[in-house]
Amino acid sequence: MVNLNVKIKDLEFKNPVSTASGTFGYGAEFAEFMDLNTLGAIFVKGLTLKNREGNAYPRMAETASGMLNSVGLQNKGIDHFIANIFPGIKDLDTHIIANVNGSTIEDYISVTEKLNTLDEMPAIELNISCPNVKEGGMAFGINKKSAFEATNAVRKVYDKTLIVKLSPNVTNIGEMARIVADAGADSISLVNTFLGMAIDAESRKPILSTVTGGLSGPCIKPLALRQVWDVYKAVDLPVIGMGGIMTATDAIEFLLAGASAIQVGTASFIDPRASIKILKGIQEYLERHQIDDVNELIGALEI
Repeated sequence: MVNLNVKIKDLEFKNPVSTASGTFGYGAEFAEFMDLNTLGAIFVKGLTLKNREGNAYPRMAETASGMLNSVGLQNKGIDHFIANIFPGIKDLDTHIIANVNGSTIEDYISVTEKLNTLDEMPAIELNISCPNVKEGGMAFGINKKSAFEATNAVRKVYDKTLIVKLSPNVTNIGEMARIVADAGADSISLVNTFLGMAIDAESRKPILSTVTGGLSGPCIKPLALRQVWDVYKAVDLPVIGMGGIMTATDAIEFLLAGASAIQVGTASFIDPRASIKILKGIQEYLERHQIDDVNELIGALEI
């Protein structure tokens, strides 16, 4: 038997395979397809302070080797999650990790303070790729000052493992990683979706109601892999990698590039059991190469 345990700072995952926020619901939706307890973690869909209806339809579009989405963080708010959803998933034998969103730093703080009271939740993923209303719509994650301020503000009110999710839509991802590390992040997850768009040539109109949206899927894997590598070299923090991971081989490439764990996203739309198949494939790879510990793969890229 090989060791699949990995650590995100002081938090131990039973294996490196988790599910990406926004692609796996709250976990319970996939219970009929797999044993959720086998996952390293479940990152639930994005949570906000108040109810959000999301963006107008259409808000998803298929692209070559990927998909665009502009769902707009549709959810019923943090209080609804704590009262009605978390009780049904909190006793799973895997980590339930909330994805925290806000339009202002005050929103981030309010949501985090509520989550900090949940003993069964050992970590949050701070999503700093949301519009910052007070800064004219600039996303927190592409502005150095606001990225530091948001991370630091949440760090001051959160007692457990703080994972910060970065936007890939920046010139220097390593620099952004260093900024949030200095602000108190325990771990960094990346990449979030790349900004893209699709057009209906016949109608000459954008396909998405919001014109632009987030691009995910296999088409972004080379870009995501490079950014994970850059962040791994830039900071001494565990990295959680994602972006176009469809197979165990994809996941192993992210581990070799420096990721301590990975998230499966778009693949779950294609195959609800994708994450479990990827986990099995990682174990088979380790056995085939006679590697006793998955941690031997982390950052083991030979240059």
